[in-house]
Amino acid sequence: MMKRQAAAAATVALAMTTAFSQTTASAADEPMMVSVKRMSLETAQRIAQATVDACREKGIQIGVTVVDRDGVVQTQLRDTIAAPITVPISYKKAYTAVNFNSATSALEPRADTAVGRQDFLVMSAGGATVEVGGSLIGGVGVSGAPSGETDEECAKAGVEAVQLDLDMAM
Repeated sequence: MMKRQAAAAATVALAMTTAFSQTTASAADEPMMVSVKRMSLETAQRIAQATVDACREKGIQIGVTVVDRDGVVQTQLRDTIAAPITVPISYKKAYTAVNFNSATSALEPRADTAVGRQDFLVMSAGGATVEVGGSLIGGVGVSGAPSGETDEECAKAGVEAVQLDLDMAM
């Protein structure tokens, strides 16, 4: 019985040593820093203006916010007669999109959950991500259209206005 326990203990010790060695070796192979792509201010401004233009074509005045990959505002526009409330709502949609790396329309089922009820999130249609080469670089949020679906159409139109240039810049 004692020999079996000693053998089992030796096997566990060997496995732990091997696992530690592999973890240490792979950690040593990892880079000390990571480079990330960032969207320029000019790109954010182009997205915002194209978003406003897309909604104007539909006869709608909106607020639009473009955030960077961290959810920090890069640019924000409110069309001439869009309601003032469109600005904070558009920000929350853009912030939510980047933090969940998802269009906010896809998050609607989670809106009535503990996470979805956070004051700084809006899990309804109108927020979209900005991606290039499979990497998240920002988000755009829209508020002011009669429906969230229309908000999101305009947000996506804003992203599409720069997508080819983003892809070519890779």
